[in-house]
Order: sequence, then C-alpha cells, then structure tokens
Amino acid sequence: MNAELTGFEKPESIKSLAMIRTRAVVGVSAVPVMVEVHLANGLPSFSTVGLPETAVKESKDRVRGAIINSGFEFPAKRITVNLAPADLPKTGGRFDLPIAIGILIASGQLPGAKVSAYEMIGELALDGHLRKVSGVLPTSLACGNDSHQLIVPSDNANEAGLAENTCAWHADHLLGVCQHLVAKGDMGQCPHNARIAKHTIYYPDLSDVKGQARAKRALEIAASGGHSLLFIGPPGTGKSMLASRLPGILPDLNLDEALETAAVQSVTQGEFDQISWLKRPFRSPHHSASSVALVGGGSHPKPGEISLAHNGILFLDELTEFSRAALEQLREPLETGEIHIARANQSVRYPASFQLVTACNPCPCGYLGDGTDRCCCGANKVEQYRAKLSGPMLDRIDLHVHLPRISVSELRRDSSAIEATEFVRQRVCEVRDVQYTRQAELNSKLAGAMIEKHCGLEEGIHQFLEIACERLHLSARAYHRIIRLARTIADMAGSHSIQQAHIAEAIGYRSLDRQ
Repeated sequence: MNAELTGFEKPESIKSLAMIRTRAVVGVSAVPVMVEVHLANGLPSFSTVGLPETAVKESKDRVRGAIINSGFEFPAKRITVNLAPADLPKTGGRFDLPIAIGILIASGQLPGAKVSAYEMIGELALDGHLRKVSGVLPTSLACGNDSHQLIVPSDNANEAGLAENTCAWHADHLLGVCQHLVAKGDMGQCPHNARIAKHTIYYPDLSDVKGQARAKRALEIAASGGHSLLFIGPPGTGKSMLASRLPGILPDLNLDEALETAAVQSVTQGEFDQISWLKRPFRSPHHSASSVALVGGGSHPKPGEISLAHNGILFLDELTEFSRAALEQLREPLETGEIHIARANQSVRYPASFQLVTACNPCPCGYLGDGTDRCCCGANKVEQYRAKLSGPMLDRIDLHVHLPRISVSELRRDSSAIEATEFVRQRVCEVRDVQYTRQAELNSKLAGAMIEKHCGLEEGIHQFLEIACERLHLSARAYHRIIRLARTIADMAGSHSIQQAHIAEAIGYRSLDRQ
C-alpha cells in the first residue's frame, strides 16, 4: 500500500512542526499533555524528551513500523518529540498515536488544520493497528470538561462512551484516523448507551447461609451504616459466605459512584470490566499480599486493593495471616477514605472509601470455643495469635462477631424458609435513606459536631456508656464508634433517639476489647 492509494495529497507548504493534544494519567486524573514533533535537517535520528519512561522511549520503533506499514513515508530527518510539560513523568504506550500523527503532519503527509479540535491516545502495533490502553475513562471525562473531541482505539470505545459529555471517536487502525482528519472517511462514534448495564447483576443470596442469626444481624447493621466488621469463628462456620453476601444487600451504586469506581479500574491495566462496571466491587486479596499490593504504589504508582474496592467491599480473610506492616497501612485510609502515595518524582492520590470486612480463626488451630475438646492451644498461644492484630487496628473495627459451630440439623434446614437477600436489602436501603435525609451521609462517617448533633444521649444513657468505657478501658475512638453504631441500630429500630438497649447492643459487638 502507498500514500497515493489512501487519497492523501501533500500540501504545497510543508511545515516541520506539529502539535497534538493528548493526556497522561496521574492517579485517577488525566493531565493535559502536548506532543510537539519537530523535523530538522541532519543525520536521521529519533529522540523523545519530556521525562519518558522505557515504554514511551520504545514508541519510536512502534511508530516507525506503523507509519511505513500503513503506506506512508517515514521521514529520514532529525526527529525530536517533546512531551510537555517536561517535568511530568510519562508512562505507557498511549502516546504512540499522537506521535505518529504529529510526524505525518510535520512531514507534510497530513494536513494539520483539523487536528487542534482533537485529543488522541492509543498504542500502535507494527502494522498500524491500534491497541487498547488503560486510563481511557478519566481521559474521556476530562476531554468532555474541556470541550475537546477524543480519538481512542476501538477496544476502548465502550469505556470512552461512559462520559456522556464527550464526543469520542474510535478507530482500529492508524489509516482510519488519518482518513477522518482529511475527511476521506469517518471513524465510529463511541456509543453513550454503553453506560446501560446489558446484563443483570447477580450477587450470592443470603438465604444460602444456614443459621448464624447473630452474624446476619451484624451484617445488616454493617450494611445499614457502612461499618467495619470482623468475623471470628472456627473453620466452616460461614465467615467467608457471609462476607460475600454483603454486596448483595447494599444499595446499587449511583452514577457518580460507579464512574468513580470505574475510573480507578480504568487506570489499572486489565481491571476494567465493560459489562459489570455498575457492580459494587468486592476485593478479596490473598493473605500473602504485600503492603504495595494492598495500598498501592510502585516506582510508577498504581492503585492497590483498597482503591480497587472504592465504594465497595474489601474482604481480608485469614486476617491474622496478613503481615502486620501491611495491615497497619490500612489505618489512615479507613479514617480518611483516600490514600496519598509520595515518590521522589511525583505524588498521587487515589480514592479509597471502602467498607472493611475481615475474618479470622479464634486461635492457631482454629477450634477454640467450638464446643469440642479439639483445641490444644494454651492461653499463651492464643494471646500471641491475637497479638498479630494491633490495638489501633482493632480499634477501627466497629463490630467483632463470634460465629459458633453449626449443627447438622441446622444445615438440613430448607433454604426457602430463610430470609433472602432482596428483603434484607430493602430494609438496608430504607435505613440509609433515613441517614442521608437527616445528615447527608452514613452514620459511620459522622465526626465532631455532627456526632453531637445527631447522636445525642440522655444523661442516664451517657452514664451507662461511660461506666462501660471505663471498665473495658475503651479509647476515645472506640467511644465514638460505639455511639455511631448505636445510632445505626436505633435507625434500624425506627427510633428517633438512641436508647440504652441500642448502646448495650453496640457495646456487645466490641468483644475483643474485653479480657
């Protein structure tokens, strides 16, 4: 194939400079980047400046192959590509397409009149085909805010279409983009109806869990107020089953929450799911996960499990098997709902507003308190086992729930007689509506003056809580968490004020604070 076959004509005046708009992803934001391409006389060379990392530097070979194999001429000149701003690190293959278009414009093989209205991203194959890249959703949202049109690979079309305010186009080959710029052909427009879920979202049903009435009650309380939860019990008592049912009893994500969550998944290579992007995340990392895997980081920072669980559930099974250093790094995100990662060359912020659900055995062998004599762990072993969880970490978990062993007769119970997820979910939605109407946020997020305003206690009830805190040696954080938890229990009971029974039940869920 040659240039004559594609219908392009060289303009009489050849410019040696071209400027193409694109974006780099920093955290979950898309920062504007200008790709400046300059051709000069001299020995043929290709240099890229502007803090490019290895994948960006290697783009010169991909771009050369794509241009030649698309029927164009690769200029035998001194080519300089500047990615501005120069102090922003550039990563990935997303700059291949704008670099290639810039070279074609600077060499006079494409006109540059229309290109100023577009931003473009995409990785090029050696034959000119466009490959999908990460971070398309934040880029598309940012382009819409700046009233720019966007060109993306066809594999990213549905993702780019989630931004309704953006006019996004997709192509599967470099030639398709070139033909669109010279009005010789049209690219496909990214469909905005991609935001509509095409498949029903299914969650495991709560009726599958036999027995464990108290644990189910705690699960509903946690869902109603957004509280953190710890299940403790012997193997096979349903800890993991209960945790996996929590997303099903939570309300659906609203559009803003879904876009926030999808943006985090978008910047993580291979995580974005175009079919179930409206589904609440449920992340369950293995206990061998490192600190970086949990909270994010790396030489080129990427989001960790806590950010991928944004607006969803982070489930840590076998909690005591996680490294203590990794668990300690969860303390700040649990309070702030975000994580800041600082490196020598950049600092990024990722959202991390997740609901923490954890599970562990009561002792090293796992059979302490199961009603049998199988446990052979002494008091010292049990104390050392539980000491793997620091006091500050346990302080941030609202509900500590012990699960007993289930009898065989209970396992034979008909599932149809057990309350299903849809009924529990309806109650949870009603309780959350009460909280949003009263204070515009969940009870677990209340702080400072908001606690005094919406969680006031009568004098006798406050004295009861004060005595309990003194006897259990509870911290100020645990004190406020008990009040917030009691507020949720009161909302579930339809009570406008917090009663002593609500405080007593909330204190009952602080079992690990007792000797």
